[in-house]
Amino acid sequence: MRHLLIALAITATTACPAAAQSYERIGHGVTVTPAAGPAKRVRVLAYGDAAFRVTAVPGDTIDLPPSLMVTAQPHGDPAISEAKGVVTLTLPRARAEIRLADGGVRFFDAAGREVLGTEGAPGFRPRAIEGQGFLAIQQKFNPGTDEGFFGLGQHQNRQMNYNGEDVELAQHNMDIAVPFLVSTRNYGLLWDNNGITRFGNPVPYALAGEKLKVASGGKPGWKAEYYLGDKLVVTQQEPTINYQFIRDQAKWPAEAKAQTRPDPNTGQNTAGVVVGKQHVVWTGSVTPDKSGVHRFRLYSSSYVKVFADGKEVLSRWRQNWNPWFHNFDLPMKAGKPVDIRVEWEPNAGYIALYHNDPMPAADRHSLWMSSEAARAIDYYFVAGADMDGVIAGYRGLTGKAEMLPLWAYGFWQSRQRYETQEQLLSVVSEYRKRRIPFDNIVQDWFYWPEDSWGCHCFDPARFPDPKGMVDAVHAQNARIMISVWAKFYPTTDHAKELDAKGWLYRRPLEAKQKDWVGPGYYNSFYDPYAPGARALFFDQVKDTLVSKDFDAWWLDSVEPDWHSNLSIEERAYQMKSAEGGPGAAIFNSYPLVHADGFAGNLRKAQPEQRPFILTRSGYAGIQRTSSALWSGDVAARWDDLRDQISAGVNLSMSGIPNWTHDIGGFAVEDRYSQQDPAHLDEWRELNLRWYQFGAFTPLFRSHGEFPRREVYEIAGDDKAMYDAMVGYNRLRYRLLPYIYAIAADTWHRDGTMMRGLAMDFAADRKTWNIDDQYLLGPAFLVAPVTAYKARSRQVYLPAGTGWYDFATGAWFKGGTTVTAEAPRERMPLFVRAGSIVPSGPEVQWTGEQPGGAIVLHVFTGADGGFALYEDDGLSPGYKSGAFARVPVRWDEKAGTLTIGARQGSFPGMAARRSISVRFHTPDTAQAPDFTENAALRFDYQGEEIVIRRP
Repeated sequence: MRHLLIALAITATTACPAAAQSYERIGHGVTVTPAAGPAKRVRVLAYGDAAFRVTAVPGDTIDLPPSLMVTAQPHGDPAISEAKGVVTLTLPRARAEIRLADGGVRFFDAAGREVLGTEGAPGFRPRAIEGQGFLAIQQKFNPGTDEGFFGLGQHQNRQMNYNGEDVELAQHNMDIAVPFLVSTRNYGLLWDNNGITRFGNPVPYALAGEKLKVASGGKPGWKAEYYLGDKLVVTQQEPTINYQFIRDQAKWPAEAKAQTRPDPNTGQNTAGVVVGKQHVVWTGSVTPDKSGVHRFRLYSSSYVKVFADGKEVLSRWRQNWNPWFHNFDLPMKAGKPVDIRVEWEPNAGYIALYHNDPMPAADRHSLWMSSEAARAIDYYFVAGADMDGVIAGYRGLTGKAEMLPLWAYGFWQSRQRYETQEQLLSVVSEYRKRRIPFDNIVQDWFYWPEDSWGCHCFDPARFPDPKGMVDAVHAQNARIMISVWAKFYPTTDHAKELDAKGWLYRRPLEAKQKDWVGPGYYNSFYDPYAPGARALFFDQVKDTLVSKDFDAWWLDSVEPDWHSNLSIEERAYQMKSAEGGPGAAIFNSYPLVHADGFAGNLRKAQPEQRPFILTRSGYAGIQRTSSALWSGDVAARWDDLRDQISAGVNLSMSGIPNWTHDIGGFAVEDRYSQQDPAHLDEWRELNLRWYQFGAFTPLFRSHGEFPRREVYEIAGDDKAMYDAMVGYNRLRYRLLPYIYAIAADTWHRDGTMMRGLAMDFAADRKTWNIDDQYLLGPAFLVAPVTAYKARSRQVYLPAGTGWYDFATGAWFKGGTTVTAEAPRERMPLFVRAGSIVPSGPEVQWTGEQPGGAIVLHVFTGADGGFALYEDDGLSPGYKSGAFARVPVRWDEKAGTLTIGARQGSFPGMAARRSISVRFHTPDTAQAPDFTENAALRFDYQGEEIVIRRP
């Protein structure tokens, strides 16, 4: 990793006389000594022509360890001046002002508009962690703001615009912490802290009943009723609802314990699966002492419902080994009670109800960041002409988004899991036999002998010839990805080798935690914070797996997931790193450090190939590691399908462009997994709707637990469903010239594939809060269907342009809401006027016809442009100019389409190819036709062609 240790001693050029308030010029910025306030030193440094780093400490020196997320060094020479107690740093496209009185900072864009400013004193609270001195920190900006906030990673609570929301940034199976946000005011803030961080209310949520007054039957606390079957077996008063973690299970009433049986599929739940029905009902009268919107967070697994004054406010299911939070808000008046009822079917699950008080409006609508473990307040301000420019600035700080190979944008087939070599190869053969386009097969976990997790080896009884398996996949023009965990059983040779050097976490082993495999095995993860540990981990994988020519690497469970139902405190305690420090101080950074090491070593081992990594979690900067992220082990539910939309969009707006999800949802309720005929139609429809959504996300990947997720398995005897899934698959491959071009833009132009509507239509405020639509590239507006039996849905078409229904060619005016037809086999999809969408030939894999015919679909009604992009699809040559672009421009007034001269070249490029054009006009509704148009077909040889619309 490349880092710069920046201390207060950065070269000083000039200084004001020492005084109670002063500033000192240093390389690329200043250090201010405020006259008053908790910050004794505030340093502001330039990073280019539109970004600043601000560091504030409560002591006399600034001496911080290197940043894990930021690779850039301070650069740029701001003009520095001082007047009226304000020090000003001016860059070509941004300005920062620091008050000498208290160290407060304000930021201005290129037009001189103030876009971000600190409010109130920074918060510093000393705290000891593992015997070391740290700070709990907080800083508030822009109180009372009405701007839109996006980014912050991936979260599963259907939050799109974060203004007014609370978001906790803590790595989890389904939650990705990225402390970067982008504003509709066209700036970004990167909060450089590796510990658990909060956006919004800095006060942690408390169990409902600790601060919030709860009573039942005239007694304080919740009335808890425990049932076995229909029999009430225990009634007791409980101060809180709290069975959140394994340690809390000891509180369960003995009389309410149900008979259980072991379940090999439910992860780290030692209680097994309940035999017979069990449920708990909590009731309580909640009386707030503050009026306003009260925030609640329910942590739960299994089936749960929440009612407020008799009205259902939440109904969810989640697998027991992977509980998580769901939010709900209740407007409440001080002194006026609200009756809350929680109904839960535990099935040996977990639950806890949390609450937080209302905030003053100005605080609620502010940009407020706080962290639990810090050495300083440390953040970066990035200005841009638009949100794309801001994201480009973020990548300038943390690293470019590396390009994935072309085949990664085809279809991937996966399941949990292929148990044998024969199973995997039979799926590849079946896809080719059925002529369903397909590029990648995925071998998930547990291909090793049962007691050998971490050997990176294969069970010879089930995988007798791994190299032959890989070769057989390649022989059918497909690729293969393999799951590689950072987890080890201590009995393996690899674990012993790591442990001998102090690079295996010891505390999970000392806790004697067992996993869920077979009888359960002691296990731990390696500690990647030492460069030598990262190198050794890769060498172990290289010897056993890289040597077999696998194409891609699934780095699973990189939170790391020690044990799914441990508390945050226990996870942090077990994560203490000899090199990185206490777990609380590095809690969110593991996925970045691990992926950085793996990608860097893979590039050295295979310099002619683009690395391709899939990780379950991520962090600021992970885009530089050739990693795509996915949304974790989400449930196969309609609510969870809906939640993926805002989750994926906000992760993309966090500067991480390659994202995917388990089509159909990973974890499955019994009513689906047992293939109950009463629920089969819903199961199929859920998968079809999710498949439609998946075809229009950056990466197109099917994965999940039983039932099997292959197209022909899911559809069964439902021919209409089968044809629809194959149809969306073929549509994805037809659109590969468009998809690969916008994917290439993530490197070449710092672009974003999956785009919140506010990115392109910030002036239309209606777009800011829409959480179930998005753009894929500049052309397509995607509106997934997320409700069972819905056959239409409302779609908002942003103002300022016209829109075409992609399926029919019908034209609509922007700034309107339309009722879009959505038969089961079709998802609403619209194209912006002025778009130029290239499509390719019908192929079975991405590399089948590299010089195939292109059809340009021109959606008239506005000027537009697009650039066809090509490279070899596999090598890193694109970084050194080995690629070609063909600019295409549509002039609405002149009625001409210009296919420009080819720019650039690369080895193996087709010198000539067939290009034809199909014009779409507002007055002629027609469905897209991907066949070549003989009337407007040209033999393109790299020279400009001008075409007039007929």
